[in-house]
Amino acid sequence: MKKSVLKNYARLIVRSGINIVPGQDVVVRADLDQPDFVMTVVEECYKAGACKVEVEWDVQRLTKIHQNYRSLDTLSTVEKWEEARLSHRSETLPCMIYLISEDPDGLDGIDGEKYAKSSQARYKIIKPYRDKMENKYQWCIAAVPGKAWAKKMFPELSQSKAVERLWQAILYTSRADGPDPIKAWEEHNANIRSRCEYLNSLGLDSLEYSSSNGTSLKVGLIDGAIFMGGCEDTLLGKPFNANIPSEEVFISPDRSRAEGIVYSTRPLSYNGQLIENFSIRFENGKAVEAHAEKNEELLNQLINMDEGSAYLGECALVPYDSPIRNSELTFYNTLFDENAACHLALGAGFTNTLLGYDKLTLEECHKRGINDSMVHEDFMIGTPDLKIVGNKREGGTVQIFENGNWAF
Repeated sequence: MKKSVLKNYARLIVRSGINIVPGQDVVVRADLDQPDFVMTVVEECYKAGACKVEVEWDVQRLTKIHQNYRSLDTLSTVEKWEEARLSHRSETLPCMIYLISEDPDGLDGIDGEKYAKSSQARYKIIKPYRDKMENKYQWCIAAVPGKAWAKKMFPELSQSKAVERLWQAILYTSRADGPDPIKAWEEHNANIRSRCEYLNSLGLDSLEYSSSNGTSLKVGLIDGAIFMGGCEDTLLGKPFNANIPSEEVFISPDRSRAEGIVYSTRPLSYNGQLIENFSIRFENGKAVEAHAEKNEELLNQLINMDEGSAYLGECALVPYDSPIRNSELTFYNTLFDENAACHLALGAGFTNTLLGYDKLTLEECHKRGINDSMVHEDFMIGTPDLKIVGNKREGGTVQIFENGNWAF
């Protein structure tokens, strides 16, 4: 891959992704797959005015070893230095860049119950710091190729060619393969913004999903909630793009108002394992029945992580005619596959989808109907014939999606 193209991609992540303000600190989290690109990102951060950039390396294979050999008590412990770091970051609010490249099957075979229990225990300590930081800092998730991930997607190619092919797919779907990715994203954000404005003018009370695969689901919306997408602002007024790529227009629904059944249309990568061909049935907002052809136990583990993990935190609208879908690739990675199709999310909702959320406490946002959970896991439901009808609060309906795409 040409260095000039990768440099443009790094600049996009820094300038449009986190949109760093001179003087801010940055934390980059990355696997060891593309160290040269990580260094390019770090340099771009400094060129954009970063005061200090820290890199935190992650190794998925080490995570698996730790999970296999450490006791539950050890895995559950948040060390004093970890808590001190969380406290410091909740005060200094560094920008966060997450460069993902993990193997979709990298944690197959771990003790799922031990993993879940340790995560639950750690979350109790971590949550107050996360709540304190919510909506106050810029962050961006983007991707780089990992060797195992590339071979998963392109098993017929040699490892080096698979990595090169994955680079091409990432850059294309991220709108980063042209001469000016930043300008491309400005135009893309303008298009998403216009769709949000139209949807927010409708005064919708609920969305009804239906498709020939059996999906028949009605999801209620919160009075005063808005559709969002693309660029968003922190509470401090700093714009950023949280996901590169992103094709979605999303809203957080009323956690207590989901009725019916929905069928997945792409694999869900959860905790380094794939859940495939599954369905979830909802009553009074809660997932009460779930089945999967692969990893059904893991799916039910996700649904039962805490009280909120059985409820919806997001409804995202993505046209079937989108760059990721049109690439005809399954990425086995939620960042990409969620942007290939309409999706829902189990778990935490987004408080900033409430009008005037900056004047509300977190508790007040949750009382209004925004779901609270330690997880937020997107699963894809879009099909070529997906139909979505919006029901207006003042009566009447409006076609939102027809044949998998926008109806307006």
